[in-house]
Amino acid sequence: MIFKKQEKLPKRVPRHVAMIMDGNGRWALARGLPRLAGHRAGTENLRQIIESCVEFGIEYLTIYAFSTENWGRPLEEVQGLMRILEDVIDRELPELHKQGVQLRHIGNLDRLRPELRQKVMDAIQLTKDNNRLVLNVAFNYGGRDEIICAIQQIIEKGVRPEEVTEELVSQYLYTVGVPDPDLIIRTSGELRGSNFLIWQGAYAEWYFTPTFWPNFDREELRKAIEEYSQRERRYGKTGSQAASE
Repeated sequence: MIFKKQEKLPKRVPRHVAMIMDGNGRWALARGLPRLAGHRAGTENLRQIIESCVEFGIEYLTIYAFSTENWGRPLEEVQGLMRILEDVIDRELPELHKQGVQLRHIGNLDRLRPELRQKVMDAIQLTKDNNRLVLNVAFNYGGRDEIICAIQQIIEKGVRPEEVTEELVSQYLYTVGVPDPDLIIRTSGELRGSNFLIWQGAYAEWYFTPTFWPNFDREELRKAIEEYSQRERRYGKTGSQAASE
């Protein structure tokens, strides 16, 4: 990739970036538009962020597209979000596949109508061998729900209590095989985790920005990565211990 002369690649680039794409509705309302217009604008914005992640050398991108709690939103908005998901698959899948993006889903697909659920599964199958960027789409996802599902599976397997370890639990999460996020970004100025990757994000660096998601562009992502590169990740240890490893 070619960078602008005045721009330097951040010293340390996160391997895995996760994003809470917040502010679509407020972006739309500020412009006198319906909330769904904001969601569509946010979806359009995702294309440049995916391209920027590849450019910066990020290997994994996880996006919070629809939470288990979002079903409680007005029916019209929920139905609109489902249509947007289907439109994105139909419109963007060929180019994503061409660019080497591997699509994965984290969450539960059971509440999607059968035709849409099949489209998601077909997209995953089509792109399963791509390795330029892994894009995890968290749709109908909740961190607590994920952990509950993992516990249920562990119990069903008859695992003894003393055999339960962090490594074992991780094997039953939706993100099995994916490294934990290094950096979690939340747009729109909200300062909470919203049930997102609560196990995997235990030691992630958080970056909060007041920018609404539709306006979060390549430069905003670069700023987030730059700040991440300047932080000291200790994982519960002292600064001198972390520096010596």
